[in-house]
This record gives sequence, structure tokens and C-alpha cells, in this order.
Amino acid sequence: MELQMIFVVCTLVVLIGSSSVSAQSVGTPSPAPAPAPAFVNLTDLLTVAGPFHTFLSYLESTKVIDTFQSQANNTVEGITIFVPKDTAFSSLKKPSLANLTQEQLKSLILYHAVPHYYTLADFNNLSKAGPINTFAGGQFTLNFTDISGTVHLSTGWSNTKISSSVYTTNPVSLYQVDKVLLPEAIFGPPPPPAPAPAPAPDTTPTADSPSTGPTADGSSSKPKSTTSPSSSYKIGFGVLNYLVLAVSGSMMLFL
Repeated sequence: MELQMIFVVCTLVVLIGSSSVSAQSVGTPSPAPAPAPAFVNLTDLLTVAGPFHTFLSYLESTKVIDTFQSQANNTVEGITIFVPKDTAFSSLKKPSLANLTQEQLKSLILYHAVPHYYTLADFNNLSKAGPINTFAGGQFTLNFTDISGTVHLSTGWSNTKISSSVYTTNPVSLYQVDKVLLPEAIFGPPPPPAPAPAPAPDTTPTADSPSTGPTADGSSSKPKSTTSPSSSYKIGFGVLNYLVLAVSGSMMLFL
């Protein structure tokens, strides 16, 4: 009898243990680790997004691509990049980028981005905030103006506008601009505008001034006197006759 009781107890212990193990095995599974965020690859984006090969080559040669990519992976602040088209570089004559040092060229490329993600709607407030700091730091600032929804950028040397939105998904904004952004911190104050040409003198003849322009045979026509020589002779002769008559009349009074 005691052996039967011991067998029953052991059986119950085994059954309870197996039930506990089964309950643990069918419990709520632990959550899977969150997938790593899919960062935007700026090199791939610039390669396929448009005619930006010249700008990309400068990004890679100056190693600025690493700075921009690190900021693009920053989901807190993000980045906004202003990308000139290839034609903006090819049409650039003065000042030339060929005479820049490697450090100046790096600052110029850094000047084309700001360390924050901005949508087009944000530029309306930026136009009221004054100069905005860029990645180049220091005096390398940009001025924005929102004119009827079109965003204009001013550097002192360059006045351009955002011609299209290439990519705008937080934390990366990529905008196309028509000109290379040339900072005053590198090139100095821009040259003063050329003075306006002086207005040409008015040579239209009026009713009171006779024309002195060239005639059909190429000679210059001069104003003619309103009194002809014959008229002057007649007037002089008449005055002489009047004087003779006056003298004769006076002599008759003494006779």
C-alpha cells in the first residue's frame, strides 16, 4: 500500500513538472529586436537623382561626403543640402574655383548645407530669422528670402533660387539650385555693379531750332539767314534817301 502511495505521488510530481515546462514553452514570446533604421545613402541619391556629378565629385575629393552622411544619419537634427547642377559649375567663369586651396574648396562645399532638416514651408520663417549658419561655420552664412513661395538664396556673390525639390524625407532634404554658392568669406566683397550708361543727347529738331543735320548729298546744312543781301541793300538805300530828304528840308527852312 505504501509503495502504491509513493508511486502515485511521484507520478503527480512528474506530471506537474511537465505541465509547468509546457506552460513556459507556450507563453508569450519575447519581442524581436527592432530593425536598424534605413539611412539615406547620399552618394547613391546624388548619383541617380539628377545632373549632380560635379558636386558629388567635389564631395568625395574633399571628404565632405563623410560629414554630410554622418549628419544624414542623425535623426534628431537632420540635414538640408543645396545642390548645384552640373551646368552651374561649367558656366562659372569668374571667380574660378581652380585657384582655391584644398581647404577653401572644402569650406565652399560645406557651405552648401545647413545642419538641420528644413521643408519648403520652413523657409518662410527662415527669411525672417536673418543669416543662417552653414556647415562651414564662422562667417559662412546664407540669407533666405521667400517670394510668393519661391525660395531665394543670397551669398553676396551668388543670388539664386531653389528650382526643384529633389528629396524631402526627414531627416534629409535635398534641393536643386541654379548657381554655385560663392561665399564672401572666401572671395571677398563682390565687385560693385557697373554704372548705368549716360543717356544719349536729344538731337531731335524742334520747330524753333532749324535742323543742322546732313543733307542728301552728305554735306551739312546750316541755318539760313532770314534776311537776304538784296533785302539789306534795299533797307540801307531807303534810310539814306530819308536822311537826304531830311537835310534838304532843313536847308529850305533857312532860305
